[in-house]
Amino acid sequence: MSTAYFAHPSGLAHVTPPGHPEQVARLQSIAAVIDTPGYDALIRVEPPAAPDAEILRCHPQRYVDKVAAAIPAAGWAALDGDTHLSPESMEAARRGVGGCLKAVDMVLAGEASNAFVAMRPPGHHAETETAMGFCLFGNAAIAAKYALDHHGLSRVAVVDFDVHHGNGTQDLLWNEERALFVSTHQMPLYPGTGAHDERGAHGQIVNVPLPPGSDGNLMRRVTDEIIIPALERHKPELMIVSAGFDAHLADPLASLEWDTEDFAWITERLCGAADALCGGRLVSTLEGGYDLAALAASVAAHVDVLMKRGA
Repeated sequence: MSTAYFAHPSGLAHVTPPGHPEQVARLQSIAAVIDTPGYDALIRVEPPAAPDAEILRCHPQRYVDKVAAAIPAAGWAALDGDTHLSPESMEAARRGVGGCLKAVDMVLAGEASNAFVAMRPPGHHAETETAMGFCLFGNAAIAAKYALDHHGLSRVAVVDFDVHHGNGTQDLLWNEERALFVSTHQMPLYPGTGAHDERGAHGQIVNVPLPPGSDGNLMRRVTDEIIIPALERHKPELMIVSAGFDAHLADPLASLEWDTEDFAWITERLCGAADALCGGRLVSTLEGGYDLAALAASVAAHVDVLMKRGA
């Protein structure tokens, strides 16, 4: 087996206004690295478009309809000050969800050791009925609910190392006792959530806010002292990773100081936990990362580890 890699042209067709950080060039910079001979061993998969029935695992129909109705015939429509739609955005968002679900299918069926979904728009800020922070649907949370309810798993863990708190994932999984949500993120920073005392309805949410200017050494310490023990207590049967790369020291939207090797390290550590707890079954999905060179290098480091661990 190896690593399944999900990408689709619709991710390039979700166009944001000029100067917007969540831009088409993000996927282009990743493809410039991943679409090279060094990654021939990847299992390339086209993500299917998720139907409403799957999105409804976390969002109500009225919200899905609201997003669909806001899609413009041309140009852009704004759902809030940061979150924009273009004519192809709905397909891209559906395929982002669908890629995560197909990745869960493949990993649980043993058709791939692990998976990375390289789609946009991202998902971890999308709340139950609110699009925000560049996000439309809660990709990681929907995948967690799908694994639990469709595949009948008893416990799933979602680990989010994006520099911004995954308020949407937290909202969508707040009442889900079977899903552990663990987040490292800079605080203070957008969206303003993610304090230690935000614990979920069943104490199954673990927030680890990090101070501005902190580097990978602190991340490594909290991973070993807080994140891994939380995973060991929960004993997930599948791990889902919200992989944001905007904690990189070069990123323009935040002020943590991780380097590319830190993303390789945390991927190794999470893969090791997945090996110990759930047979290595891990699905990762792209969230943030807005310096194009840092994003490409960090995604490559992340995928390199997934491929090594999945071989």
